[in-house]
Amino acid sequence: MDIFIQASQFILSLSLLIILHEMGHFIPAKLFKTRVEKFYLFFDPWFSLVKKKIGGTEYGIGWLPLGGYVKIAGMIDESMDKEQMKQEPQPWEFRSKPAWQRLIIMIGGVTVNVILAIIIYAGMMMYYGESYLPNENLTYGVAADSTAREIGIRNGDKILSVDGVKIERFSQIPIEILLSDNGLITVERNGSIKEIQITEEDKRDLIKSQSTLVSPRVPYVVGGFTDSSVAKTAGLMEGDSIYGLDGKKVAFFDEYIGMIPGYAGQTMTLNYVRNGEEGSVEMIVPESGRIGVYAMPFTHFYDLETKHYGFFEAIPAGLNKSYTVLSDYIRQFKLILNPKTEAYKEVGGFLMIADQFDTQWNWQRFWSFTAFLSIMLAFLNILPIPALDGGHVVFVLWEMISGRKPSEKVLEYAQMVGFIILLGLIVLANGNDILKLFG
Repeated sequence: MDIFIQASQFILSLSLLIILHEMGHFIPAKLFKTRVEKFYLFFDPWFSLVKKKIGGTEYGIGWLPLGGYVKIAGMIDESMDKEQMKQEPQPWEFRSKPAWQRLIIMIGGVTVNVILAIIIYAGMMMYYGESYLPNENLTYGVAADSTAREIGIRNGDKILSVDGVKIERFSQIPIEILLSDNGLITVERNGSIKEIQITEEDKRDLIKSQSTLVSPRVPYVVGGFTDSSVAKTAGLMEGDSIYGLDGKKVAFFDEYIGMIPGYAGQTMTLNYVRNGEEGSVEMIVPESGRIGVYAMPFTHFYDLETKHYGFFEAIPAGLNKSYTVLSDYIRQFKLILNPKTEAYKEVGGFLMIADQFDTQWNWQRFWSFTAFLSIMLAFLNILPIPALDGGHVVFVLWEMISGRKPSEKVLEYAQMVGFIILLGLIVLANGNDILKLFG
């Protein structure tokens, strides 16, 4: 059932993005009286699932969910319809239209993707507001995982800036470290300012480990128990504040996580405060080194800042959010192109994308990730690769600047080269998914 819900959200999101993207090409084509022969959700090699011809355009749903397309008369595209191109140009064909009209038709899909993301983010700002943990609120600093400790971050560090840019929100820390140009992390440690320098190889290890790096450091307050918890059996209760282990004062949850596994198979005593009174419990730690206790979430200790937006505030906020997401995605793309980071090995395809949706129907996450995908598709589609919108745009711009139209042979060969490049990228991304699935 979980897989069905994830798949349903993925297909709905993908369908929405494809249809609106292709509408971005379809509408200006119609406005400029250009014939659109096909409008398809998903590809339809050999056959389609559904099709119906209305007003000279065949609308349909293909069986191959790798995208969608509009087939515009007189345009060299993925259909590679050479027979049509052998005929004399007709006034309703793409190739007969002025260059500026062809440019608008080609950038229409990307434009719609960007506008859609802005609308979604603005709508989310109005409906949900925006909650985040200000970095300056972390009284106890961060709890560093093993990967963070390897690059020099320590439990209790307060991360102030990355490459000299102040960290305003706690959630920014991992992405800013990973995407930093110079890899310079400034922290406050025990009242002193320290600088940590990370390398491209460090980033490679961070990517490989898929580490979250840091979490807000918190005291150990019992938030709940597993079904087989030995701590619950021993007498701990929800809300107990644990302050000591075997008579030694230990302040933070991350310290217990590091120490308790060392007692596997042995007896251990935890000291706690309950309703203002001190107490202790004794237990034998299982061989797994886990006693079955959930800690209170960080929101129990830190106040989140929440912003609520009216209509006129949400529009610039949505625009700013879209710009930030696009900027971060471009930085991630640069990371992928850097062979030292080996980030290309983590590029994922459809399985990875589908896995980002919640296993329960979560509209907030659905819209947030759909907006991100819309930004991602806009950026990838505008890349100057033949067979993508950006490749067509390059040829039109060349024509507008030079006054010379590329020959149809050049466009055909470019389309074939672009298709091979895209096929290679699809194989890489989805091949990575398969390797991880069976690795």
